[in-house]
Amino acid sequence: MSDTATTAAGAPAGAPGGAAAAHPPPRVEPRVVVAIAVTTLLWASAFVAIRSARTHFAPAPLALGRLLVGCAALSVMMALQRLPLPRRRELPAIVACGVLWLGVYNVALNQGERLIDAGTASMLVNVAPIMIALLATWVLRERLSPWLLGGLAVAFAGAVVIAIGSAHRHGGLEGVLLCVLAAAAYSVAVVIQKPVLARVSPIALTWAAAIAGAVVCLPFAPALVHELRGAPASSTLTVVYLGVGPTAIAFSTWAYALSRSTMARQGATTYLVPPLVIAISWITLGEVPSLIAMLGGLLCLAGVAVTRRRR
Repeated sequence: MSDTATTAAGAPAGAPGGAAAAHPPPRVEPRVVVAIAVTTLLWASAFVAIRSARTHFAPAPLALGRLLVGCAALSVMMALQRLPLPRRRELPAIVACGVLWLGVYNVALNQGERLIDAGTASMLVNVAPIMIALLATWVLRERLSPWLLGGLAVAFAGAVVIAIGSAHRHGGLEGVLLCVLAAAAYSVAVVIQKPVLARVSPIALTWAAAIAGAVVCLPFAPALVHELRGAPASSTLTVVYLGVGPTAIAFSTWAYALSRSTMARQGATTYLVPPLVIAISWITLGEVPSLIAMLGGLLCLAGVAVTRRRR
């Protein structure tokens, strides 16, 4: 949801003189800032961890292993806080969110990162805020602003540049398309998740969504068991880390922040993920995106920034 789609007037209809009084933007709670910071750091590290684990784990078994660990960690969090289970009427939306974000997203991203580097993947996935804005326009009947259209065009140009730069590499174009698919699944899931958070606690929603995602990936359990037997301890610990950190903790802190923010503002917090991913992957894996990919990534992020312009 773009800020340009919100009403410019913040005053109630009965304001003196009928004019819209200017209201200062609401202050962000310190806990929300901390939650956003934790989410950003953990999700940035996830791109690098996925790239590292690809040697010993195929995309779907890696997603299943991550989700099983995440479900266990979230179950502990649910028990410690004695949180109520989501009501039955909320389950369809939560299941859809879990299947898309924790199932489709994870498998698509895992496969995409086998074909392109972590930094390029993170830049592609972070076109999601524009997709979220478009979905908000369609689902919530918000006005399609010129800034949104302009940002979409710039971000699309960036994705095309990345695709062209990756096409000469074996599987590069496929990797780009898979990351765009991951971004689309993530965007739809956020639009589904936002209204549910008004009625379900962030941890309970994340717990139920993780279970839904794990159930979808259960057919890959035999492959996961086989790969765990042959994987070194370091790769297994990477899977555990992905389940505890970027899944159980980061998805819960994301949901907490989203429940106290708007989709547009929340989506903008992912701007810092690609630079962090590039820095971490450079230090730990010695990987740096190509110059063309960096240029395309900058265009993608610039397009997202354009959609954030206020009138």
